[in-house]
Parts: sequence; structure tokens; C-alpha cells
Amino acid sequence: MLAAASLATTAHALERVTLRNGFSYDCARRETLDSTHVRLFLAAPSSSPDAATNFIDLPTQAIAAVETLPDPVPTPTPPTPAPAAVDVHTLLTNAGTQHNIDVELLASVVHAESGGRADAVSRAGARGLMQLMPGTAQQLGVADAFRPDQNIAGGSAYLDDLLTRYHDNLALALAAYNAGPAAVDRYHGIPPYRETRAYVARVMTEFKRRKLALQRITTPKSNSTQLASR
Repeated sequence: MLAAASLATTAHALERVTLRNGFSYDCARRETLDSTHVRLFLAAPSSSPDAATNFIDLPTQAIAAVETLPDPVPTPTPPTPAPAAVDVHTLLTNAGTQHNIDVELLASVVHAESGGRADAVSRAGARGLMQLMPGTAQQLGVADAFRPDQNIAGGSAYLDDLLTRYHDNLALALAAYNAGPAAVDRYHGIPPYRETRAYVARVMTEFKRRKLALQRITTPKSNSTQLASR
């Protein structure tokens, strides 16, 4: 009687109907045909062409028990792989090779400009590792200054242009990178700006430190250290 009463309703959850002979069926829904028979619609994907016709009619008395099955555990969606860590040194090495600039010089500029932070923004609005101003970035073809690859490519090209403009005079090129070429040309040298002079000294000191550190772990080929390999 309990089984018959339970079969009088349509189930929304998947059910297992066990017969008195020991067989069982998993059904998606069931319908009472009359007082003595029930129709079980067997579990099948709703998109299956046989979903509406995949059923079996059984005598109500043949059913021993009806059990509601737990909802299937959803298959977990694989986590999206984290983006590969950006190898800034490799980007700097490639840019240095392309523009014939010492990679340690480029690394020193990055250190002074942003401290290695790709998301750095200055009070003046300069962005990224090499702190490109929006106008400069646009002229250099940099669409996203916060992307390390684009920022380093643009900043290295800009420094290359400045080194060429000032005949490989590193101090003047760095001053122009910080204060702009117009200021360097106006004063015919490093502008008398405290920030610019401190910047030039900071980059050149960091560059020298890096080169000396390399000398301590490698066998130097000569006693002199070039500031920029052009």
C-alpha cells in the first residue's frame, strides 16, 4: 500500500524502484496508468531521442520499494590554469639583445623606475615596469603599458633612441628618460632638477653594483666595465 501511494505522484528526483523479484529500475519520472499499473520512465538524458519512449509498464503489486536517489555530484570544473609567471629577466635579455643595450642597464632602469612592479603608477601617471607616460607609450606602439612584454619593449626602444640621440652618453640619456629630451637640450646637459640628478645617480650606481656583482661570480675578460654595450 505504501508503494502504491508513493507511485501516485510524479517524482522530480531520480528514483530507484525495486521489484519483489529483486530487480530494480532507476527512473526519471513515473506515471500511474490505472489502479493496478504504473509506467516508469527510465533514466536517460533529456536530449536522447529515446527519452520520451524509454519506459516500462509494471503491475503496482510487483513493486516492493521506491527509494529516492541523491542528486548526482556535479563534476567539478577544472580550475583555470594560472598564467605562467612572467620572466622579466628574459624579457630584458631579449630587449637588450635587440637594441644592443646591456641587460643589467635595463634591469637597473626597471629597479629605479618601478622596483620591479608591473602595476606601478607614478604620481605623474607613468605606468609599468619602465614607467612609460601614456603619450610616450602611444608613440612607441605600446597598447598596454601594464603588460611587462610591451612595457619593456617600448621602454628599451625609447632608451635606445635616447642613447643614439646623445651619442651613447649614458648620463644624458638617463636624464632625458627621466625629465624628457627637451629639458636636457634646454640645459645642454643634466637639468638642475633634484629628482633627475638623483635618478641618474641611482641608476648608474645600481648598474655599477650589478656589473661588479657579475664580476665576482665570473672570470672577467678585462679590467674595464662598459656601462652600455652599444
